[in-house]
Amino acid sequence: SPFLSVSGKIQSVNNADLSTRMMGYVNKVKVNVGDKVNKGQLLVAINNTDLQAKSAQVNASITEATVAFTNAQKDYNRFQNLFADNSVSQKELDDMTARYEMAKARLESAKQMKNEVNAQFAYTNITAPFSGVVTAKAVEEGDMAHPGQPLISIEAPGNFEVMAMVPETEISQIKQGVEVDVLVKSINESLKGHVVEISTSAKNTGGQ
Repeated sequence: SPFLSVSGKIQSVNNADLSTRMMGYVNKVKVNVGDKVNKGQLLVAINNTDLQAKSAQVNASITEATVAFTNAQKDYNRFQNLFADNSVSQKELDDMTARYEMAKARLESAKQMKNEVNAQFAYTNITAPFSGVVTAKAVEEGDMAHPGQPLISIEAPGNFEVMAMVPETEISQIKQGVEVDVLVKSINESLKGHVVEISTSAKNTGGQ
């Protein structure tokens, strides 16, 4: 069979570049390259003043909506009793019911806004998606973090894979599961591996 030699890059099978969806100043970077981290551990904290202002606003509107709802509920109950005693008309009761329903909907909507703000706060705290080792750190305290910008890279040691570029003309000869020799120059050792994934598209890699 034809012999094909290509160079590649060894990486951990489980690796991740972590970024944020929120823009803000970096308050804390809790880790350094080489640190072992546990799943869920806080790595980077981002301060987002806009989000904090929005949170205060939402809390104020929840307080306001709660007061309005409590009052509307009291009036609604009172009008139901008065209606039962024929002391108020159907229209007066209907108007009060509409006011009560509106107050209830406003409170629900304010609570929903709170959930959304809390979900956004999750993006200001970057945590480890799995246990592993920090392999790169592209951010320091005081830096401005931008959405999508890689901040921290982590890898889970144990399983490794080699990403190698193969000329488009040769790719058809490579089959899934076939055994390959991997020469690791840093330790000058040859290890056995096997092909787990083949991309047939060379569109993004200049014919490789």
